[in-house]
Amino acid sequence: LESFYARQLRLSPHVLGHSKAHVGRVVAELVRAAKAQGLQPGPLTLSLRGDFVRIGSAYEQHKVRSPDCFDILVPLRLPPHLEPQPRWADGPGPCGAFVCGLRARAGWPRRYRPFAEGFCVELQGRSHLSSGLVLRWFQGHLQRCLGAVRYRLQERCRISLSACPGHPPTLRIVPCSDYVCCHISMAVRLIPAIPLGDAVYLTALPPEGPQATPAPEALWGLNASRQEQRLLSWLKEQAPASSCHLKCLQILKGLRDLRGQGLEEPFCSQWGRVLSSYVLKTALFSLLLQGPLEAWDERFLVERLEDLVLYLRDCLRKQVLMHLFLGNASLPEAVVLPRFLKEAAPVNLLAAFDGPTLDLAAFQLINTWIQAPHVIRMYSNPRYLRPLPTP
Repeated sequence: LESFYARQLRLSPHVLGHSKAHVGRVVAELVRAAKAQGLQPGPLTLSLRGDFVRIGSAYEQHKVRSPDCFDILVPLRLPPHLEPQPRWADGPGPCGAFVCGLRARAGWPRRYRPFAEGFCVELQGRSHLSSGLVLRWFQGHLQRCLGAVRYRLQERCRISLSACPGHPPTLRIVPCSDYVCCHISMAVRLIPAIPLGDAVYLTALPPEGPQATPAPEALWGLNASRQEQRLLSWLKEQAPASSCHLKCLQILKGLRDLRGQGLEEPFCSQWGRVLSSYVLKTALFSLLLQGPLEAWDERFLVERLEDLVLYLRDCLRKQVLMHLFLGNASLPEAVVLPRFLKEAAPVNLLAAFDGPTLDLAAFQLINTWIQAPHVIRMYSNPRYLRPLPTP
């Protein structure tokens, strides 16, 4: 496991630091240009707030293999006097989905009609912000700003923007050879986000699976990445200096990916969705909060990794792994949550999968752990490695 981690999973802090700094500079230029374009006179519309929020494993110290994929939230600003009002979705949709109502101080029907026609859908006789329409506007808005940014950055890198229907746009960055010492092409997923306060955001729900239809336009997903980062910071303060909890997560992600190389479809795709990085991270958080944190010292790496595998196996067998923030009253005080999240109904992250799929995933998970040396030796061979899909 140590050799597998050192040779295949561990990132060079130097390369990761350079990649994050380069991504930050390029995204800052694009966001600045997009915000300036949005300030030009025109009808009531969305605009960029002007900042961006770094999220995901690259910024939480548990990314594996190569620092070539990044996630960035780009907060949007609603027109003046319009406020988002999230509530649970009543109709069909993923468990834990929201709809975003809009509250106007006065004159909603007449004054905001251009905005409603461009960005809203009717739901139960009321206008609700459409995640699909917002996503399409965001993609077009960034594309229009790309020319000026590309010209300013031509000495540093080549940039392009690509998008698939229902997915956030991806900014592709190819550094110029004489500008960056780490010549890595990077993909940056730019995710439009509606701020709700306390660093909580609504984002468009991704389609379930590569050939799935997009989620209903009125539905939104909750993004609490900043709360996860605060919890990670709190755990780092409370745990031993040599804690292995992030290393456990990285090794388990690596074993999951290797096992996926030997699985056949359709279960191969289900394996990656059932044991998504978010599910693995949620299981780790749940186990860590059970304590004691002193038990996560580096010298207990194998024991804690086995505990994490067994905990996940039990969750899969019981078909229950609860969302860490929705309706969880036992979080540390260091993690501040808005009231509507504290009072929300608990959400089961495994509810979307049927029993046979989860049973098979539990079997493959424990089998992967038992045969970890064989899996590492066999599927680390270059002829077995398939390129991982771009997020």
